[in-house]
Amino acid sequence: MPAPVAVSNEEFSMQAHDNERVGADLIQAEIVPMASSGNYEAVRFNAMKHGILSRLTVLAHEDQTEFTDLLAALIEEHRPAGMTERHLVEELASIIWRKRRVLLAEGAAINRGLRSVAQSQHDSPIPAAAPFERGLLKEGCDLPDLLTASAEEIAERQRHAALDLAATRKAAAILRKGGLNAYEKARRALIQESRDWWDEHVEEGEYPATAEGLAEFIYKTLEPICIRMEQEARLIPAIQVQTLGEGLQVHRLEKLNRYETHLDRKFERTLAMILKLKQLRSG
Repeated sequence: MPAPVAVSNEEFSMQAHDNERVGADLIQAEIVPMASSGNYEAVRFNAMKHGILSRLTVLAHEDQTEFTDLLAALIEEHRPAGMTERHLVEELASIIWRKRRVLLAEGAAINRGLRSVAQSQHDSPIPAAAPFERGLLKEGCDLPDLLTASAEEIAERQRHAALDLAATRKAAAILRKGGLNAYEKARRALIQESRDWWDEHVEEGEYPATAEGLAEFIYKTLEPICIRMEQEARLIPAIQVQTLGEGLQVHRLEKLNRYETHLDRKFERTLAMILKLKQLRSG
């Protein structure tokens, strides 16, 4: 075994200085192309084209162009120098892309829950929307229609239902008061839809075209329906909120929430590493 060669302090210092200079030259060789605006576009293209994560992150049914645009924006923002920084920037893009999937999965889970609630035959959210409201029943209610109603449509339904109920009660009051032509006056007091419906019942022989017949029709059939329609229209916002709340089914989202938290922490760590490397390069 050869004897160790003694190195003087002066020689050791010179050798360390040379190693430091060589390392700096290697780092500069990586950084300079990135700092040059003329070469940067080519470097960015290569990073997106040859990145390992880029090839594996995007699934067959996903939009590769959308991911490429995301990665290009991050490369433009952080301008990575060297393979390590390029890999970290690519990792950021991958994390953001997977967070996008989490949102899609969350929406899908909520939609499935809403569908389950809307189609439930045994536990409708309608009575629960106003637990102290009497007469609010699930039978006959078109829940999907109520859920998709816009604010303008809700306002129009409420206006129409209130008008129908008021006209029906006015006709009933006329009949109770009686007098000359009470039947005709009460019939004319109804809105057109209710009047047409009454005429159909008369034509089919279900009621006589008399004040007594109309009064019975209003009491047994028309007024209860008008009350229910007014109640349903007035409570549409509450029914929507109740259905959305039940359809959310938070227990289905627990795993997604944990996964999203994992991605958030991974994003923070990756970004911190990029910023730290930039600081070391500039320092």
